[in-house]
Amino acid sequence: MGLFDLTGKVALVTGSTKGIGEAIARRLAEHGANVVVSSRKADACAKVADEINRQCGHEAAVPIPCNINYKEQLQNLVAQTRTQWGKIDVLVCNAALNPYFGPQMSIPDEAFDKIMGANVRSNHWLCQLVLPEMVERKDGSIVIVSSIGGMKGSAVLGTYCISKAADFQLARNIAVEYGPHNVRANCIAPGLIKTDFARALWENPDILEYSTSGTPLRRIGQPDEIAGAAVFLASQAGTFMTGQAIVIDGGATIA
Repeated sequence: MGLFDLTGKVALVTGSTKGIGEAIARRLAEHGANVVVSSRKADACAKVADEINRQCGHEAAVPIPCNINYKEQLQNLVAQTRTQWGKIDVLVCNAALNPYFGPQMSIPDEAFDKIMGANVRSNHWLCQLVLPEMVERKDGSIVIVSSIGGMKGSAVLGTYCISKAADFQLARNIAVEYGPHNVRANCIAPGLIKTDFARALWENPDILEYSTSGTPLRRIGQPDEIAGAAVFLASQAGTFMTGQAIVIDGGATIA
């Protein structure tokens, strides 16, 4: 068995119909995992799952739609995953939102609550739902897709950055509480990646130039350049890493 072989593992990936989540789901399946593709839209879930199955040549993915903002839908997502695949070995909390772009002091209360609810509370709920079986098996890997925004301040993404900083702490807390049960929790912290989610930061050529000109690699990242870290954290290769954040940002945070 190779270091990155995920044969026999079941991975649940939220927000996996586009961008980073989709890339992670595809690569986990490519390395042998059975994958649950999940986002709010059923047709998008089915499309990505079908594509993964065609690429793998067998049923490696199933679509289970879910709006992460509702606890009962998360409960259903976990229950359906267990019905389909029997267990959850790997949880990837990727789904997130950011409905506000502007000064921190001007954010409406509703937008603040939405960001913190989706980006922190929903991850907390989902972890609560999957941790008991991981403890029982004495094996499990939780991967939270955070952001380098959680490592620094922002004049236009303040609340989003607060939520991503909280995700780092969520992973650390889980790592400390559940490490004795051989359950690991880590974050991936992407920099600027070319996704629909980050469109406001790269669609405008001037903003893109400003964002990338001071980074060592001088370019924006691609979703597939994040997926390998999730494969590492889910596999035998990553079994001694827990409570950490893997920064994948083209060097933005060190320049």
